This record gives sequence, C-alpha cells and structure tokens, in this order.
Amino acid sequence: MSAQKKQLDWGSVLGYGVGAIGLDLSYGLFNSFLMNYFTDVLLINSVFIGGVAAVARIWDGINDPMMGTIVDNTRSKQGKFRPWILLGTVLNALVLVALFANPGFEVNAASPSKALWLYASACYVLWGMTYTITDIPYWSMVPTFTNDPKERNIVAAIPRLFSGAGQLLIVVLTVKMVKLLGDGTESSQQGFTRWAAVCGAIMVLASCVTVFATRKMPRVYPNAPKEKITLGKAFAVIKSNDQLLAFMVTAILFNTGWYLTNGLGIYYFKWVVGDADKMSLFGMVVGAGQAIGLVLLPILSRSFGRGMVVKGAMAVSFAAYIAMFLVGQVNFYLFLACGAVGCAGIGAMFVAQTAMLADVVDYGEYKTGKRTDSVVFSMKSLLLKAAYAIQSLIIGAGLKLAHYDGSLEAQPQSATTGISIMMFAIPPAFVLLSFLVFRTKYKLDGAKMEELRASLAQRAAAADMAENEQELEQRQGN
Repeated sequence: MSAQKKQLDWGSVLGYGVGAIGLDLSYGLFNSFLMNYFTDVLLINSVFIGGVAAVARIWDGINDPMMGTIVDNTRSKQGKFRPWILLGTVLNALVLVALFANPGFEVNAASPSKALWLYASACYVLWGMTYTITDIPYWSMVPTFTNDPKERNIVAAIPRLFSGAGQLLIVVLTVKMVKLLGDGTESSQQGFTRWAAVCGAIMVLASCVTVFATRKMPRVYPNAPKEKITLGKAFAVIKSNDQLLAFMVTAILFNTGWYLTNGLGIYYFKWVVGDADKMSLFGMVVGAGQAIGLVLLPILSRSFGRGMVVKGAMAVSFAAYIAMFLVGQVNFYLFLACGAVGCAGIGAMFVAQTAMLADVVDYGEYKTGKRTDSVVFSMKSLLLKAAYAIQSLIIGAGLKLAHYDGSLEAQPQSATTGISIMMFAIPPAFVLLSFLVFRTKYKLDGAKMEELRASLAQRAAAADMAENEQELEQRQGN
C-alpha cells in the first residue's frame, strides 16, 4: 500500500460493503442458531458440541494463517482477494445448507445416532474451513482502500453496517422463517434447511456485488512481499507482531461476551421469557443500537481518539449487561432499552476492531518492512472462531450442568436460571478482562500511529526515489 494518500472511491467502498450482508447471514445463522438446532432439532448432546467446537478451533489455528498465506501469495488478473471471495462464498453457502440438513439419520435422544453426530461434526469443520476462504480475503481489503486514519474508520464502518444488517436479518427473521418454511414450529428440520438455502443464495449474490464493485481496485499493491510467504514465515509474522497479539486477546475476550448473549438468545426467549417470537423484537432493538454504535465510532473518534472511544464502548457494554440481568424479569421494555444502549457500545467495538486490525497491518510493515495484509487479517477469522469455541464450551457445559433437555416441552428452573446467568452475568466478566488487556497492552493510537505512518511515508518516498534512479540508469545504459 502506498504511503501517499489515495483518492477514495466511495462507490467501490459501498459495493464492497454489500458482501458483508452475505457473510453475516451465514455466520449469524451459525453463531446464533446452530447450538439450538443441534440440541433441540437433532437432539445432540450439548457437551459433545462444545468439544467439537474446541477441536475445530485447534485446526483453525493452522488453517486460517495458511489461507492468509495463500491469499498474500496470489497473483492473478483479478487480484489476490476477489477470486477467493467468490470461490469461498459459493463453497460456504453449500456447506451451510448441509449443516442445517439431515440426510436421513435417525434422531433419538435416548439412543443417539453415531452417524448423525459424525455428519454434524464434519459439516461443522467444513463450514469453518469454507468460511475462512471468503472471510480472510474479504476483510483484508479494508487497508487497501485508504491509509488515512479518519477515512479508515469510515471505510471500516461501512461493511460493518452491512454486516449488522445481515445479523439483524438472522435474529429478526429466523424463528419466523423456520416456522413459515417448515411445519409451523421453531424447531422444524425442514424449515431450518430451507432457510439456510435462502441465506446461502443471498450470500452468493452479495459476494458477486462485492467482486463487481471492486473490479477497478489495483491488482498489485506497493510494498507487497516480492518473495513467496511460507506458512513458517506467516507464523513468524504473527509471533513478532506484539500489537497483533494484544489485539487478538482484546477482541477474543470482548467477542466471547457478545457471542454468549447472541447464542443463547433463542433459548432465553423460548424458555425464560416464554415467547420465541419476542426474539425478533429484541433483534430489531439491539440491531438499531448496533447501527448507532457503528456510526458513532468514526464521529466520536475525530474528537476523542479511537482509543478513548473504545474504552467508553466497553464501559457502556459492561453496564448494559448488568442492567439487563437485573431487569430482565421485571420490565421487558426496560430490558430492551438496556439492550439497545449496550449494543451501541458493541457496534462501536466491532468497527474499531476492523480499523485496529488495519493499523496492525501498518505496524507489521513498520517493524519488518514487509506488508502481509491477509496473514494479519487471517487472525480476524481465527479470533471470531476462537470466541465462538469458548462460547460453545460454556454453553455446552452450562446447559448440561443446568439439566437442560431439548426434547422436553418445559425446562426445569435450574435450566432457565442457568440460561439467564450465561446470557447476561458471565459476558460482563469477559468485557472487563478485555478492557484491562486493551488499556495495558494495545498501543497503536494517537501519537504512536502518527509517528508510525510518518516513518512509512519516508520509506515509501525513499523506495520511489531508488526505483526512479534505477529506471534512469537502465535508460542511460540502453
């Protein structure tokens, strides 16, 4: 990426953002409803699901940097991002349908089908692998649009707005669509399969918009590594980038808190509130809160700096979690209001994470002299999956300890209490830990970033001068 300021193409940025709708339709269905689908539709043991999630994340620790390495080494007429975005989207859409389908295995809680559990496990791992193929190159494009920090906040916010729209559609529509497309219940096998197919189709169409809109983006970026990046070098890049590690821990902790709330939503409204349809109203309210947060981050960062806004967003999220836990059974509308406020903080954090990771790319170039966009952004995919794995382990073990049984028509008091604690009391602890790591370990803000970008600009100017002198010498020699 050139250190000179680029002219931002807002049409390309908007078209690029559309692709995030499809990505989050797939991820939202996976993150918010897969556990419930496994426990209530396929009647698979929740502890087993948590174990599969943990094993899958061990593989992702190798698979995600490997995909980042492949993307950074790609040299094609369509650039290094767009071919993988399209291919990964198609593959992930197909696996998404398979994940929410049952080819004909017997569903029996008393006598579980080993074939069904093996099928579900295989689809789970394949979903993660195919999502990686499209997610890493997609988000790796963010730093290539602009190197201006203020514009970068805005560029990061746009795909996040579309991403939030995808999440909102999942939370608001899934229960209704599963009923409509199935047998009229929120646990319809046929309904889940057909809804997954609809989401997969939208995902592919949105990806096509992104690929078309970014067709004029440069195919080769200055400061891209000239030699092939091996997997060993990729791990070396990750290990040497202390700010990447600080960012990873901060984001994993914060996201785990939100994923717990998100993944338990259907359980909470179905069994604690007693009305699964109210999840749609909750989704609309918190979706509006997230949208406000997405917009506020770039605006407030102009006056207070991104670091201060991030700390404020964490504080707001922490307070809102506590408030939702206290008022959840007292006043539903006050509960919704607290959720909207908390999700404004969460929305701001999601935009900040994308912009922060783009800064981490610059920091890596500053330290090593080499730019590895996709290797660094592969960590975004990994951190999402790591947070989901922690969420799955907590939910799986928590449901088991609380004596939850998806085959029952009513849950014991221990189950409803456990669901409420996991949804609202445990997440603020993760937010607090995230705040402490961010405050003490993450340094890329304000004067530090200005110094870093100035150094990169000087290096780029020196490289341009050396290249011009070399071209002049070659002409004189000829």
